[in-house]
Amino acid sequence: MERWVLLHKGADFDALSEKFHISRRLVSLIRNRNVIGEKAVEQYLHGTILDLHDGMLLKDADKAVDLLKEKIAEQKKIRVIGDYDIDGVNATYILLEGLEGLGADVDYDIPNRMTDGYGISEELIERAAEAKVDTIITCDNGIAAKKEIAYAKELGMTVIVTDHHEVPYEETEDAENKRTYILPPANAVIDPKQPDCNYPFEGICGATVAYKLMEALYESSGRDADDIDYLIENVALATIGDVMDLEDENRILVKEGLEMLKRTSNPGLRSLMECTGINKESLSPYHVGFVIGPCLNAGGRLDTAKRALELLRAKDKKDADILAGDLKALNDSRKELTAKAVKEAVACVENENMKKDPVLVIYLPDCHESLAGIVAGKVREKYYKPVFVITDAKEGAKGSGRSIEAYHMYENLHNCDNLLDKYGGHKMAAGLSLPVENIDKLRKRLNEQCTLTAEELTEKVTIDMVLPFSEITFDFIEELKMLEPFGKGNTKPVFAERNLKIQRARVLGRERNVLKLHLEDVSKHTMEAIYFGDVEQFFDFLRSKYGNQEVEALLAGSRSNMTIYATYYPEINSYMGRKTLQIVMTHYQ
Repeated sequence: MERWVLLHKGADFDALSEKFHISRRLVSLIRNRNVIGEKAVEQYLHGTILDLHDGMLLKDADKAVDLLKEKIAEQKKIRVIGDYDIDGVNATYILLEGLEGLGADVDYDIPNRMTDGYGISEELIERAAEAKVDTIITCDNGIAAKKEIAYAKELGMTVIVTDHHEVPYEETEDAENKRTYILPPANAVIDPKQPDCNYPFEGICGATVAYKLMEALYESSGRDADDIDYLIENVALATIGDVMDLEDENRILVKEGLEMLKRTSNPGLRSLMECTGINKESLSPYHVGFVIGPCLNAGGRLDTAKRALELLRAKDKKDADILAGDLKALNDSRKELTAKAVKEAVACVENENMKKDPVLVIYLPDCHESLAGIVAGKVREKYYKPVFVITDAKEGAKGSGRSIEAYHMYENLHNCDNLLDKYGGHKMAAGLSLPVENIDKLRKRLNEQCTLTAEELTEKVTIDMVLPFSEITFDFIEELKMLEPFGKGNTKPVFAERNLKIQRARVLGRERNVLKLHLEDVSKHTMEAIYFGDVEQFFDFLRSKYGNQEVEALLAGSRSNMTIYATYYPEINSYMGRKTLQIVMTHYQ
């Protein structure tokens, strides 16, 4: 059972309410998102592009700008080497659009997940050398490619790294400086996580780093940076798709980018939204994270990420429609393969005595290696543990991990580096490759060194406030929109109420996977509730507490005296032109 925690954060609620003309309740919700002080609240509520940080604050941005101006002036051939996920594809697109707009001789290459693996490789460098490339710019990769970049330099190429991943390091015995960070020998390294970088916010994605570089390059070249403002929609796609925290400037970029996407002139994105049935006017982070993003990622998973980039660069509707349809079909296929692999992963955990392990290391030799991260994420949701899913690869084994808040995935892999061929990532996600014979050793090492407590391995449901049904109004729901866009780091508020009597219950949907309830609070206010979780598990919970007879009577239409505690989010239900208040129940006890 989850651990429910009610937040109690202090602030001068009355003063902030008066200053910003919002309710005390909304002030409390903003404070719960760690927004502290008038300046921060002002930016949270009303931040615009003008509040974004200056890209020249990124370490080595000045070096990269000078190099690129020189290469463009001399018409030297530049190649962008990206990554095969939504962040890498959008970062590649941003760099290509920005450089082409300045007249650069530029092309691109994106590694094939299956044959090239992650990031810049010696083969990609040799392909660049054969094409007489003078300068390589990496995006969303490169920070851990010390050997590969040294090879490119040996071949006489200039290399600029733009990345946002953790910088590799070695432990030292120096009490003051316990880590020596290992930077690649590039001509310029731009990564907000590197030491001595003065950029105010390190939580940006690779596409944001690329955009900041292009913005700085345009300004230094005497061009108006507003010329590339349209690329903010790609920054928003990457920020949501790469699951970055919607804090600081990320929230502004996503807010502005979503508005741009609603009226985008990009033929590829328009076609993709059309073929997936997205209403542009109601576009939200959900649509990006669960519809657009998976389609853009599907090319890199099952075919080539170059398809997604071709979609973004499509110039007419005919080509865009074909590419969008192909990506949707690939994503539909990916869903089927994922469901099968998740079932196999759960069976491994249940049947191989892994349930006691705080860190799950699951070997699925037949799983498509591109699905390992998705499967790890689904298994993490089920067991609330850090999960690594490892598959067979062309050479040895490859895997992806997804973590929980209390477990730093990259650092724990670092402590096992002698078992690994290659690894990289950050706190919440990581990738690795290793010999097959080391998989059991890795499982044992990760669990032996794990310090997670029982409390940390219990999912925490953070409740913003207790809210009686009488306080749910149309005006309050309208005010909640000021907190949008919602996502990781700026989650939807969670409200809760105790002792809710279940008046009626009805199971809906072709798959019977939606539950509609009528609930009554202690003040006799009633509210219609919708629940999209495991319906059968909900009724099993009621049976364990009240018995089968009570539950069967409820399902037959009888009113009951059964009560629950529930967390929820209020919304407006529009049906046949009629608007009513309802809640979406998220958890129960």
